[in-house]
Amino acid sequence: MKRIWPKLALLAWLCSPASSWAGSSVAAGIRNCTWCHGTGAQGYTVAPRLAGQQALYIEAQLRGYAAHIRDNPLSKQYMWGAAANLRTDTVRDLADYFASLPPKSAHDGRWALAAKGQSIYLQGIPDANIVACLACHGPGGQGVREIPRLGGLSYFYLKRRLEEWGQGYHSAPASPMPLAASTLGPDEIEALASYLSFVR
Repeated sequence: MKRIWPKLALLAWLCSPASSWAGSSVAAGIRNCTWCHGTGAQGYTVAPRLAGQQALYIEAQLRGYAAHIRDNPLSKQYMWGAAANLRTDTVRDLADYFASLPPKSAHDGRWALAAKGQSIYLQGIPDANIVACLACHGPGGQGVREIPRLGGLSYFYLKRRLEEWGQGYHSAPASPMPLAASTLGPDEIEALASYLSFVR
């Protein structure tokens, strides 16, 4: 029993709301993140939802910002500086905190395009040699380890990111996304972003 209590205490600490982190080295980081990502980490039009995102993905992206690997314009403008001086343990704690929050769907895509987007996500476009997104991101868009959750992210955010990858911007070393996104046309991007915004 003595060995179980510390584990339960750690779990309660990680899954607690931001207010309970007051006084910790992470509290200021959480407050800074909420300016753009919202108090519930549900994001805004240009800032992605972090709630329920894969912790290892968040860690990798924060390291990528600090190393100037993720190089799209908004990353340079906002996140390079925000991540520049984060300690390794702070990065890990922030990632664990946001991953512990319940995700919600943005529901801001075009419903008329959702069926087409679902087909691309689940089956790809074999005639155009476009692989199904579920191969990496999972059937529910939940992601795994350093592969991000896509389900429920904002249509506007996903559309912009797919367009930026197609333009050659990067997000991680050896990421397949610039190549994968470059094979998608505007209609496919619209459909995928719309569908994923509705996924729970």
